[in-house]
Amino acid sequence: MDFETVMQELEALGKERTKKIYISNGAHEPLFGVATGAMKPIAKKIKINQPLAEELYATGNYDAMYFAGIIADPNAMTESDYERWMDEAYFYMISDYVVAVTLSESTIAQDVADKWIASGEELRMSAGWSCYCWLLGNRKDNEFSESKISNMLDIMKNSIHDSPERTKASMNNFLYTVAISYLPLHEKAVETAKEIGIVEVKRDKKKTSLLNAYESIQKEIDRGRLGFKRKYVRC
Repeated sequence: MDFETVMQELEALGKERTKKIYISNGAHEPLFGVATGAMKPIAKKIKINQPLAEELYATGNYDAMYFAGIIADPNAMTESDYERWMDEAYFYMISDYVVAVTLSESTIAQDVADKWIASGEELRMSAGWSCYCWLLGNRKDNEFSESKISNMLDIMKNSIHDSPERTKASMNNFLYTVAISYLPLHEKAVETAKEIGIVEVKRDKKKTSLLNAYESIQKEIDRGRLGFKRKYVRC
């Protein structure tokens, strides 16, 4: 399948209602409004194709950029490739659900995510924390340094309330993911969630979100999901 065919197929799958939802979350033209599940049949035909992924990502079309993440080859991308993708990620649905997800399947994931967390830039920080959510929710606990994750919990606890809005949301997700998916620090994460309390995330043209990691964690424990790991990160 070539670039033109993929673009035509994505356009045909676009729905006005989905497009409006994406725009309300920060997407802008060009975009078609394709539900992510509707992309699966095309992805199955293509499987992995890094050159095509690069062509699609470069369009700036939200749906094409999302699809690029599905067919990208995470280990064929270098750190500078990920930096370039982040430069073009203009809102959180690309930084956190395309770039961070793709990065999480690469061997350089933690190194790159660490730099992004320390960058001081809202979307890079958000992508860095998000990448750890995808990593912790998928890889075995013994693939991580417990002292490092513990230190990240401390950093998050001390800075979450003063961080940029989108970064706050990803930090909150990180706290929740450590509590549920990384058993060595489950108890510390629960205590940290208690200490942090409610996290306010202000959003453009929408009412403020009030995030309560402690409550979310308790709900998952009640559902018997402690220790949950995803089989796949990408759809």
